[in-house]
Amino acid sequence: MDGVAPGYQLVLWEDTGIREPTVVGVPNFNAAEDAATLRAAMKGFGTDEQAIIDILTSRSNIQRQAIAQAFTHEYGRDIIEDLKSELGGHFEDVIVALMRPPAEYLCKELHNCMEGMGTDENTLVEILCTRTKKEIAEIVDAYERLYNRPLAEHMCSETSGDFRRLLTLIVTSPAAWFATRLRAAMQGLGTDDRTLVRIVVSRSELDLAAIAREYERLYDKTLESEIRVFECVENAPAWFAQRLRAAVEGAGTDDAALIRIIASRAEIDLGSIKREYELGFELGFILLKHQGIRSRKVPLAKHPNYSYAPPLHLTNESAFLPPHAHAPPPPPLTLRARQQGETSGDYKRALVALLGPA
Repeated sequence: MDGVAPGYQLVLWEDTGIREPTVVGVPNFNAAEDAATLRAAMKGFGTDEQAIIDILTSRSNIQRQAIAQAFTHEYGRDIIEDLKSELGGHFEDVIVALMRPPAEYLCKELHNCMEGMGTDENTLVEILCTRTKKEIAEIVDAYERLYNRPLAEHMCSETSGDFRRLLTLIVTSPAAWFATRLRAAMQGLGTDDRTLVRIVVSRSELDLAAIAREYERLYDKTLESEIRVFECVENAPAWFAQRLRAAVEGAGTDDAALIRIIASRAEIDLGSIKREYELGFELGFILLKHQGIRSRKVPLAKHPNYSYAPPLHLTNESAFLPPHAHAPPPPPLTLRARQQGETSGDYKRALVALLGPA
């Protein structure tokens, strides 16, 4: 029972790692028909905002790009420019975000967070540290094409110290960056288990092989001899749920973060993010002990494996639960409900459509 706080119950937790998108596109897709409907929604007096929402929040990004091409072919117009001329405010921001190719949209977000007074380091981390090697390569290529300047060069001019060095490694040599992060996590007093989990278990097998080679080249030691957490599953949706909670908490709403996460994750794991938000962030956290990792915070509430039963035996997949949790918790506030309370009008309707059913 080493490490178990007195008076705590033990509850088994299983993270399935399943990613649930909320937008998957539509069958029997017809780009020309959608383009005609959107043209009619923006032509003449007034704008049919609901028609725009209905089409663009239900199509995949690939389908939206086909709509944009059909729109230009049929009408000789740029659909994004037409949308920007007809819409406004945060509603415009959502719709334009949906219409851009993912890498191009994220490049614009990166550029915006480094322009002007100060740099939004949280946005840099959110975008660059949550993408795959392939996605980072696409972002790097798109950034130089859009701004005629390497992303690494721009970041170097806006950041400093270890943060600058690590961000530069991400975009120039992802494997080397992850190797240095792993090394740092294992040096000094204790081990930064959370960093180990975030890096190791979120990489593909090919990425891990490259990281392992780079680690051995840099430190003359094999990664396998230094770390034993290759069987864990990182809960990335829970991390994004934290970001969304921060965006809607306190005085004012961080609309940029709200739009960026919902728009960019809708086709990846927004359904999982919704579930994690509901499962844990209104009701607190439990600590997870798993596969040699001393502690990790994970969300808790209505997960199907959540148990109100009497104490269980401590196993390698046990978590600590406060004594009062034997009683069922109150229904948590969903991300959809929270977002509806923070937004309004067409902006709210567009986000609600992307979030899907409650």
